[in-house]
Amino acid sequence: MLTGLLFVSLNVFAQQMPVPPPNPPKNWHEMDLKTDGYFGVSLKQAYEFLKGKKSTTVVVTTIDSGIDTTQKDLAPVLWINPKESEDGKAGYAGDLHGWDFLGGKDGKVDNAETEEEVRQYYKLKDKFAGVTTAPAGEQKQYAFWLEVKTTYDSTESRASTELKELQEELRIFTITNHIIKRELNLASDGTFKLADLAKIHTTNDTVIDSKAVWESIFTQLGGPDLTNAKVIQDWSDEYAKDNNTINPDLDTRKNIVGDDPDVNDGKPYGNNVLKTSEASHGTGVAGLIGAVRDNGYGIDGIADNVRIMAVKAVPNGDEYDKDVANAIRFAVDHGAEVVNMSFGKKISPHKDWVDAAFKYAAAHDVLLVMASGNESQDVDAKPEFPNDLYLDGSTTDNVISVGASAWKADTSLAADFSNYGKKNVDIFAPGVKVTSIDMDAEFNTEDGTSFSSPIVAGIAALIREYYPKLTASQVKHAILASATPVDTMVNKPGAKGVKVPFSSLSKTGGIVNAYRALEIASKMKGEKK
Repeated sequence: MLTGLLFVSLNVFAQQMPVPPPNPPKNWHEMDLKTDGYFGVSLKQAYEFLKGKKSTTVVVTTIDSGIDTTQKDLAPVLWINPKESEDGKAGYAGDLHGWDFLGGKDGKVDNAETEEEVRQYYKLKDKFAGVTTAPAGEQKQYAFWLEVKTTYDSTESRASTELKELQEELRIFTITNHIIKRELNLASDGTFKLADLAKIHTTNDTVIDSKAVWESIFTQLGGPDLTNAKVIQDWSDEYAKDNNTINPDLDTRKNIVGDDPDVNDGKPYGNNVLKTSEASHGTGVAGLIGAVRDNGYGIDGIADNVRIMAVKAVPNGDEYDKDVANAIRFAVDHGAEVVNMSFGKKISPHKDWVDAAFKYAAAHDVLLVMASGNESQDVDAKPEFPNDLYLDGSTTDNVISVGASAWKADTSLAADFSNYGKKNVDIFAPGVKVTSIDMDAEFNTEDGTSFSSPIVAGIAALIREYYPKLTASQVKHAILASATPVDTMVNKPGAKGVKVPFSSLSKTGGIVNAYRALEIASKMKGEKK
């Protein structure tokens, strides 16, 4: 029996859970606003436009948290490395479907890291803590320290607050999870979903409150495919991430990968382990791009003739600049035409390495599609990394930054979490309650620009499939031109009560449209040499 205090906690928690909007269809991101009433990307119309046209296979790289190579919806479209034996001699043995730059010896993988500002804070604090004036000859590093210190203080404060909240939420989740499983006669490791809660009929207040908690959780966080195990795992991962911010393990990289992340000397490192405990995110991203279409299983990917090259460079925590730079180069050197990057951070100590990799991709006609980030911030004023604002003042025309939109053309159209920027976010795409595949034959519905980006990457791949003579720059501009500016007044991300025109939040002011992008691409004269 629950204590009185916990009973009150449950009741308050159930009451305080926000009332969610109705769940959209699982494939709403593919739909058409005019014919279906959902502000998707008009994918059905796009494929009708492509009828009778032939495609060529396009390699798309996902730089992410890994991938489930056994997932039924992905296994047939995984990239197979024709250079595998050659790569083995060069130090990348067994890179059949991609590479893991967070791997070490004996199949170990560095899955958990802290934020970049935390790493840099502990690296520099002994030298600069308490210093009020830049030491002679060290003005640049001291200025960097001040940036790190400000960002670290904010991150540490946020993590401390979240840690307390997560601890209480996990306590409630764990206890109510046990109550629901007992009521449903499930084993200790049993799982349940939203539909299973309808089987519970009781007058017991404790069970009623527990049911209400999980009904709110499922409806708010994902809908019918979400399981109790997934919720608890995600909350536990977030708890571990925040705890690693407060009490960072700064030796994980050294103990597992064994390299120096501040030395980018071209020497090979990592391993070929792509499916790890953290591969859920990367699996969902890959599914949105190219999950097998029309097979009666899972979801239909945006593109119909791609091969997914998986490169793991993103832990639970912030990625290293060295890994990002090398992941991009690996993708380019192995034939990728589109690279999706659903990650980002606040500090970039080796931005010059990443800038060089971006330029390398541009020189080889590779399109980079990236998530704008989920901090509800104006990236024109406060940049996220990586980005194409290069340190040397130059720029390239092969990068698309993507914000997240919802399904209704009303005040909720811009996702409240999405970063935005009239100069530095190019376009928006569906990113609220987007459903994709997950590890181990599961499915997941998530929010995030992480899922907006692969939708755009999938459209880019679709264009390159059917119009292979177009350059990366031309593909980018076809995609951007597909977005009609939307002047609907929307809630400004992160600014409660403030309304702005949706068109003010990105360079195009609109949402990507696959049909219009293909139509525009079909009228372009290919410039590929």
